[in-house]
Amino acid sequence: MGSYRRWMACVSVDPERSEAAKPPSAASHLESPHRRYNPLTGEWVLVSADRTQRPWQGEVGSPNVTPRPTYDPSCYLCPGNERAGGHRNPGYTSTFVFENDFAALRPDTPAKRYEVGMLLAEGERGTCRVMCFSPRHDLSLGQLTPPDLRRVVDVWADQSAELGSTYPWVQVFENRGAEMGASNPHPHGQIWAGSALPVQAAREDRAQRRHHRRTGRPLLLAYADQEVGGPRLAIENDDWLVVARSGRAGPSRRSWSRERRHCASLT
Repeated sequence: MGSYRRWMACVSVDPERSEAAKPPSAASHLESPHRRYNPLTGEWVLVSADRTQRPWQGEVGSPNVTPRPTYDPSCYLCPGNERAGGHRNPGYTSTFVFENDFAALRPDTPAKRYEVGMLLAEGERGTCRVMCFSPRHDLSLGQLTPPDLRRVVDVWADQSAELGSTYPWVQVFENRGAEMGASNPHPHGQIWAGSALPVQAAREDRAQRRHHRRTGRPLLLAYADQEVGGPRLAIENDDWLVVARSGRAGPSRRSWSRERRHCASLT
């Protein structure tokens, strides 16, 4: 089965449909507490916009401006260094992918089901890989040169195609920063593949299938048509469209990125 990625949706935008789909202004209504419907999950989300005006005496973080070296001899991900699991990295000069030494999913997990009354559990097979974006310790994904960034995307596509031939779920992601749970500042991301769709992905899959059966059009294509030129549009160019999600559940789920042509997957 092919891979399924919820963080990236590939669509094409029809300007004529976009103009026709724009609803009347509801700015005054949306200033009051209200619920918003997320068509991709079928869920309603409570939105209280004026909560952002409340006094804040909690923690206020400061950006980390401490410069990092291009190479850190104590970093588990830098070229030539020994990792925590005992393996040594090669002297890589571009991207580098390896099996996670502390993987959350393993291909040899017994596919057994356990049931005790209302409690259920079952083994899930899969694999987890780590991908170093660059040998340089001091860079981030956004600081790579266009050719180096293109190489990263090509590896994402290759890994998705390879793992998607075995597993129904392939997830490419990056947890960046200590606040997001990143265990190492070296520029890297992860690629997980599993034998079952996560709950959120399964909901989105069902919603998109229902929409297509009802309208004959991809849900994300219709959504992009409606948002073009609207107040939630963040970035738009000939290739990509980025919008703030109307029905997001919190600040960590802030935007959707869409390629401006209709394609089935990252590959």
